[in-house]
Amino acid sequence: MSGELSGHITDEGSREFAQLALKKGVIKEHMREFESLTLTSLGMGTYLGDTNSETDRLVEESIYRSVSSGAINVIDTAINYRLQKAERSVGRALRRLIQEGVVKRDGIFVSTKNGYLTADADLPVDFWDYVHRELVKPGRLKPDEIAGEAHSMSVPFLRDQFERSRRNLGVEAIDLLYLHNAAESWLQEVGVRRFLEKLEPVFSNYEEERKRGRLLFYGLATWSSLRVPKDDPEHVNLDDVVEVAKNVGGDGHGLRFIQLPFNIAMSEALFMKNQRIADEPMTILEAAHRLGMGVFTSAPLGQGRLTHHSRLPAVENSKVLSLLQFARSSHQAVIAPLIGQKEPQHVEENLKLAKIPPLSGEKFSGFYSSFLAQN
Repeated sequence: MSGELSGHITDEGSREFAQLALKKGVIKEHMREFESLTLTSLGMGTYLGDTNSETDRLVEESIYRSVSSGAINVIDTAINYRLQKAERSVGRALRRLIQEGVVKRDGIFVSTKNGYLTADADLPVDFWDYVHRELVKPGRLKPDEIAGEAHSMSVPFLRDQFERSRRNLGVEAIDLLYLHNAAESWLQEVGVRRFLEKLEPVFSNYEEERKRGRLLFYGLATWSSLRVPKDDPEHVNLDDVVEVAKNVGGDGHGLRFIQLPFNIAMSEALFMKNQRIADEPMTILEAAHRLGMGVFTSAPLGQGRLTHHSRLPAVENSKVLSLLQFARSSHQAVIAPLIGQKEPQHVEENLKLAKIPPLSGEKFSGFYSSFLAQN
């Protein structure tokens, strides 16, 4: 792939990023260690936004500002976000940061997702015309391999999406690739047992990409499946998924991350014991930690709705910082909440988190108790 950024995040590169960040005023407590990588306890998401050039510019600028400040070295996107334009905005920001010598490729953790069908917002083609032309006609996707007219776990399709993501991002290797909302799309059609069976060739494909050096880790990005009650039709037990990964990749498998929504109003991951390992009930955060997996949380602001909560305790006079503080301080399995940010004033406010110590133990309990007492 011509002009691609070579390599991936490394232990040494991420430590170097952290050392430079400390010189810029970021505090040591803002950094997290996982799989020998040094990652910031705040990540940037790229989900929402219009498919226009102004949004492209805002996303690129916010990534550039966030990374160059030392506050963020975790960037999250997906091929379907803004119909491939989110990945391209990330790619442009990365190239600019690296070409200008602000950071190195081996200091930045880049994650994306595949599974959802997507068109290309840069092409004037109808969604289904694009899907037929690019996927069905070349034999990369069959109509009966699509769930809910939106999602596929077909390996040829996922391979195609992986290549498009690499091109969009302009990278040789992707640090983390999530299978995107697969359980939410497939469980009610095929059931749990068949769903786990369908995961096996998907994970085998990801393991092959790891052997080729084009993928470092893989994971599950979810909305409901890991935080609903265990008798819910969309429920997934994480230990069962890890067993699939072990079957195809052994103990050194690359399934090391999950992503799920978590905020002060959607706190199931912290309190609901909907998971089991060897018949021991536990929460999804406890299960992830027990299984050696890292957690990135989405929707820390409830897509903005929670910032209007009048009784939310403030951190540094900011409800946004309060919500981010809650998410990143909740459990040792959580590496970082992912915050979508575009407007310069929002970026400036959010990045202040890098200079505020996370809450721990009694301080976190007191913070949450204060919220409950007022609501």
